[in-house]
Amino acid sequence: MSVTAADVKALRDRTGAAMMDCKAALTEAAGDTERAIELLRVKGQASAAKREGRGTNEGVVSSYIHANDRVGAMVEVQCETDFVSRNEEFRAFAYQVALHVAATAPRYVSSDEIPAEEREAEQRVFEEKAREEGKPDNVVEKIVSGQLSKWASGVALLDQTHVNAEKHESKTIEELRQELAAKTGENVRIARFAYFRVGEE
Repeated sequence: MSVTAADVKALRDRTGAAMMDCKAALTEAAGDTERAIELLRVKGQASAAKREGRGTNEGVVSSYIHANDRVGAMVEVQCETDFVSRNEEFRAFAYQVALHVAATAPRYVSSDEIPAEEREAEQRVFEEKAREEGKPDNVVEKIVSGQLSKWASGVALLDQTHVNAEKHESKTIEELRQELAAKTGENVRIARFAYFRVGEE
């Protein structure tokens, strides 16, 4: 059975797990959503997602300045307790996020923050391009959906694979965040970031 993007999104909405984990779980469960949820629970991603509703009043602000002193980033990563905010692994995660922001210059923390009008404008461009290339209507929708998803990943921090893919096993920032949440037992949240490049506002 083939797993559709809609199936993956529905599972993500229910569990809060990463898209790649949802797809893998659905594939392993032969499309059975309830079985996929069980698989995610075993891995701990679903339980980590449950923490997301809890308050995050502690955390750190971390920064990264590139060696040329012309590019840098600051990021605020929040957690629930001061104990976790002093944790070396938590601080290392915040630094790695700042390093990634400096390298990739995302515009939003998550794809949910992308304004509807911006998303719609991109969608129109992708549709027009596909039609100019003579793609049939039934194919245009699939092409546009894929391109829109790829574009959103390019501007949304959580969807991006960490720039140091080898060190982080090609995991996305969201997957790394979930892993840290599972290890600390707390809600870990990337609240905001700022990207700086000399000469740019």
